[in-house]
Amino acid sequence: MNIDFCIECRKETEYILQKKDITKNIRDKEYTFAITVAVCAECGEEMSIPGLIDKNVQEIDEQYRAAECLVSIDDIEKLMKIYKIGKAPLSLALGFGEVTIPRYLEGQVPSKEYSDIVKAALTSPVYMKQKLMENRAKLTDAAYKKALLAAESIESLFSVSDKMLRAIAYIFEKLEEVTPLMLQKLLYFIQGVYSALYGRPIFEEDCRAWIHGPVYPQVYDLFRDFKYNPIDDTRFALLEGRSDALTDDEKHVIDLVVNTFGMYGGKALEKVAHNENPWMEARKGYGDSIPSSELLPKERIMRYYIAINQKYGIDTEDGLRKYIRDMLDKAS
Repeated sequence: MNIDFCIECRKETEYILQKKDITKNIRDKEYTFAITVAVCAECGEEMSIPGLIDKNVQEIDEQYRAAECLVSIDDIEKLMKIYKIGKAPLSLALGFGEVTIPRYLEGQVPSKEYSDIVKAALTSPVYMKQKLMENRAKLTDAAYKKALLAAESIESLFSVSDKMLRAIAYIFEKLEEVTPLMLQKLLYFIQGVYSALYGRPIFEEDCRAWIHGPVYPQVYDLFRDFKYNPIDDTRFALLEGRSDALTDDEKHVIDLVVNTFGMYGGKALEKVAHNENPWMEARKGYGDSIPSSELLPKERIMRYYIAINQKYGIDTEDGLRKYIRDMLDKAS
């Protein structure tokens, strides 16, 4: 229950938080902002409660930035995190004065020109590398090398298709811990389930029949440094909040797979894949410990999962769970 002093009722009363539209003129342009107000439950008048003015300032700031397509403080902090660079060095790297980014982090609203520069750096590692090289003389060797290395590492993300990147980012949003082995299997199962339900693959990448199951080599290269550990990759901050680029059908399939296969560790998922026909057929003639890079054709994966769908109904979580249990029983 929310209670504070109402000056109209002259006593402590319960209040309700609700939204109210206000109009403000900023730089000769009129804006309407939705702010939070506290309304007395007894007399209906607005009340002044601790922290509400600060909240209103933040609300107006966020809505103004959104209306003018200006970067947010979160965007700037994300940029610093991705490129492992401090606020003053980031200012210099982007060609600003040394105190510009620190002021933006304190709440100063950037100009459209400077905002566009920050947004370009946030969305393009190639642009960030260009700015770093342009302003090399202004930076210390340590700051320059660390940021340049981060930019080159981020560039490697784009060796993977946009659809694959979005799917990986969405998986990271849904699951707290994902190892490289687990990620590979989830992507393979997503490819299979999506192919069965919609008659076409979701990913353009080809899968290979490696010793530990189906693997997308480009994805392996991205996360090889994490080995058997959960992936904690700051590069994916670039894609945070952008899973809207996935269609509803694509999200539906990823949700199906994450809510079923995603409940198991990488080794259990490996057992499932090892007992599926596409991987077994591709591995014919290879011993258990013999490496191979045989192709797992998309058509073969689709045919297999269409048959599995007819048997189990893998358009539902219950159907997928039954399939997983049967495959793990078969593997034991």
